[in-house]
Amino acid sequence: MRTLAQFLRVEFRGKGAQGYNDEMEYELKRSLRARTMRLAVHPDARVVVTAPPFFEHGAIEQFVAEHSAWISKHVERVRGRTVIRIRRNEISELKKRALAFASARSLHFGAMYAFTFRKISIRAQKSRWGSCSRAGNLSFNYKIAALPALIADYIIIHELCHLAHLDHSKEFWTLVEHAAPNYKDIRKKLRNMAFIFC
Repeated sequence: MRTLAQFLRVEFRGKGAQGYNDEMEYELKRSLRARTMRLAVHPDARVVVTAPPFFEHGAIEQFVAEHSAWISKHVERVRGRTVIRIRRNEISELKKRALAFASARSLHFGAMYAFTFRKISIRAQKSRWGSCSRAGNLSFNYKIAALPALIADYIIIHELCHLAHLDHSKEFWTLVEHAAPNYKDIRKKLRNMAFIFC
């Protein structure tokens, strides 16, 4: 059952009011479910404070000021990341596109390596981009459809190479390098990406 808290709009967005944190911008969300104040730094570097409805602005400003070092540290950590926004109502379409892409590119790179695989599946994994089973089945995250083609290709190549090496040995990476000579740079770009659902 939905609660009123899920429908409350952002009440305040701006710089600190009472001199506590004049340089810190944040969004304030009031929630009936909140019992204490919470801080969150989102992948796009937005700072969001969630507070109960009865907390006064002065107390909230002080809370933000007291945690300014923590906020700055986490904002710096996410700043500069490549943010990809995904609309929730487009996930179904992304899964279809991911399956079509993964099927075509797996056949393409499989032919290059002379590899054969059994089947391809698309999943909604939180932290993994793909997997390869001992039986030769390949699985990919549907979010590959939202990635630049070069990075998505690397993920396909990576899992295909597990058909020959189920580890991350030197031999495995040598095999990956045949089709993706700049795989190290691609891995860095991939780790620097963040997804936001809207």
